[in-house]
Amino acid sequence: MDNIYLYMIIALAILAVADLVVGVSNDAVNFLNSAIGSKAISFKTIMIVASLGVAVGAVFSSGMMEVARKGIFNPGEFMFDEIMIIFLAVMITDILLLDFFNSIGMPTSTTVSIVFELLGAAVAIALIKIGHDGGTFSDVITYINTSKATQIIFGILLSVVVAFTIGALVQWVSRLLLSYNFEQKANWVGALFGGVALTAITYFIFMKGLKGTSYASQNFDILGGETMSHFLETNVISIVIVNFAIWFLLAYALILFAKSNIYKLVIVAGTFALALAFAGNDLVNFIGVPVAAYNAFTAWTASGVPATEFSMGILAQKVPTNNLLLFLAGMVMILTLWFSTKAKNVVKTSLDLSSQSETKERFQPNFLSRIFVRFAVLMSQITGYMLPESWQAKIDKQFEAPVIEIGKNKKIELPAFDLVRAAVNLMVAAVLISIATSYKLPLSTTYVTFMVAMGSSLADRAWGAESAVYRVAGVINVIGGWFFTAFSAFTAAALVAYLLNMNISVMFPILLVLAFALLIRSSIVHNKKSKESRAEDSLIRAESSSIQGVIHESANNIANVVKRGNKIYTNSVNGLAKQDLVMLKKNNKQIVKLSQEVEGLRDNIFYFIKNLDDSSIGASDFYINILGYLQDMTKSLEYISKAVYKHVNNNHKKLKFNQIKELKEVDVVLEKLFNETREAYNTQSFSQILEILTQKASLYALVTDKIHKQIERTRTDESSPKNTTLYFSLLLETKDLLKATMDLLEEYDNAHDGSVEPARISETDNSTYVIGSKSEEE
Repeated sequence: MDNIYLYMIIALAILAVADLVVGVSNDAVNFLNSAIGSKAISFKTIMIVASLGVAVGAVFSSGMMEVARKGIFNPGEFMFDEIMIIFLAVMITDILLLDFFNSIGMPTSTTVSIVFELLGAAVAIALIKIGHDGGTFSDVITYINTSKATQIIFGILLSVVVAFTIGALVQWVSRLLLSYNFEQKANWVGALFGGVALTAITYFIFMKGLKGTSYASQNFDILGGETMSHFLETNVISIVIVNFAIWFLLAYALILFAKSNIYKLVIVAGTFALALAFAGNDLVNFIGVPVAAYNAFTAWTASGVPATEFSMGILAQKVPTNNLLLFLAGMVMILTLWFSTKAKNVVKTSLDLSSQSETKERFQPNFLSRIFVRFAVLMSQITGYMLPESWQAKIDKQFEAPVIEIGKNKKIELPAFDLVRAAVNLMVAAVLISIATSYKLPLSTTYVTFMVAMGSSLADRAWGAESAVYRVAGVINVIGGWFFTAFSAFTAAALVAYLLNMNISVMFPILLVLAFALLIRSSIVHNKKSKESRAEDSLIRAESSSIQGVIHESANNIANVVKRGNKIYTNSVNGLAKQDLVMLKKNNKQIVKLSQEVEGLRDNIFYFIKNLDDSSIGASDFYINILGYLQDMTKSLEYISKAVYKHVNNNHKKLKFNQIKELKEVDVVLEKLFNETREAYNTQSFSQILEILTQKASLYALVTDKIHKQIERTRTDESSPKNTTLYFSLLLETKDLLKATMDLLEEYDNAHDGSVEPARISETDNSTYVIGSKSEEE
């Protein structure tokens, strides 16, 4: 039995590495968001700066490890065997929870997750102990540090409200003073902004990045024999003043003599500072529990006392963490930073929500987002009535985004926001976290950085009428996920601890294997989705400037829609015949995905028309028409798929043999039509379209004949209203599907002219068109 604890230590070491990977994948958004979004420096430089910050912070993080030992529960109340169960439950839960958030691309707090997992597991074991000893529920207080949980909940609310408000206010004032033409302002203006920002970031490095480390409690001669922590707390004003003077003069000199962009320097320094603070303070979230478990194990093995009788009061003592271990943890974090695709997913969510330009909106509007947007519009109107028109005009001018011209090849990827907003994001996050640290307020780094970015986006008018309801819905979803983190972490850890306590020898290997199986499955699914997003069958938007160019360019799209539509229709019929609910459910997902891709092409119509020459207006009519027919096709397929799934899912009567047989006859004929159509478009043999169109009358006649047969059956021997309704619905939608397909083919047949060379966009085309103009939106 004693060997089980050695195996648990080995398992915790492996789980620590896994937790480092999933944890960094989620928290990377905290320090990468602003630099990547602004494109101030190259991606490689961003990653090098962030890696240096992580490396320095990891080595300085020893002093924060005490949180896992005694921050949430009273270790002296638990025995060694109970502590090991708590620690193992926490680590299993943590990697699965964080990996879940990584997979869906949502930023969450690793601090909140580890705290509530420790709390949940400790409460579960405490309740088991109380039950054995005949105590009452109120006795839990003796085991748990209840004030800590209250602080964390308070920290969630405080982080969200304060960070969003301050971020919005500072960004609004900054934009009002600097406008979008900040690089044309006087040198002293840039130096002043740089001095304030760099002072805030530098002070943040000391307050948040270094104060919590083991070095902060050591005495230094250079500080007059004081500890770093005491010096920082008692000399705030003088440190800030000296810092500002140095940075202002340095920034002015760099702007004046070196012609440097001070905003880029702020972004580099801010990225380094937040990366350092992340590693210095959040490393405990990933390896604090395994380190505490190892310390407990070494103490127990040296004692010779049975595991059930060895008190864990030793964990209340301060024990320094091995620097080599910290260095190795830092290296794992850096490698994850460079190679994790899930980290890019989480960063993308934050960038999309704060982007100044149009993006593919990931979140759907909800009741709350609509209410918030209407309230914001109302407040804006009230403010407009209160301010004089001349003031309002001057403010609007400062917030007017510059017109950006790019080539028709559209190879340039625009930044999500400019340097001012990126610098404000970093500066405000640094100030808020520094203040919270000095006053011991439980602000979350993740919550602060995310909400500052959202507040600055709102103030910078990045959330316009076209996107506000989607962006607000996204923010609400993310905030809801934070509360879900706390609840699910507590509940899941408590459950895992309970299962381990039932029979540690049996449940330990089962839960460990299950955890890694879920991780592997998650990785496989993520990779599969990544490949699907780049699949050959995905639809590509047209960018030609003539009808013939669009015909040739959109041929692959038509072939792909027809290919996927054929499969969806066949699976609907086969799934209905076999009553295969799994097949039909998967089929529903496929048609929803196809419908979204077609909708995405329709959303691009604005940019397509902007790209056209004055002499090529006919191309826009053609493109709009074919997208309309594609949408009609997907709507019919979606109705058929959902109707069949609903019928089978509700356990209604199976269709009769003759009905299934007739549907298969229609399916076979449709499959032949779709295959011929796909072949014509794949090979761009548009002359074959006329031959396919000759089948139109016979196809309509076939479906009409099936409808008439069902009418006769209904009059004579049909006894199921549900079957009759479903069958008529399928045939009528099939008829609509045929009509949309034939209309599409006729559109191509009428427009195609084989004697005309299709116009295409040249890679060397120097002509430009305008996007992002405020005047156009108005």
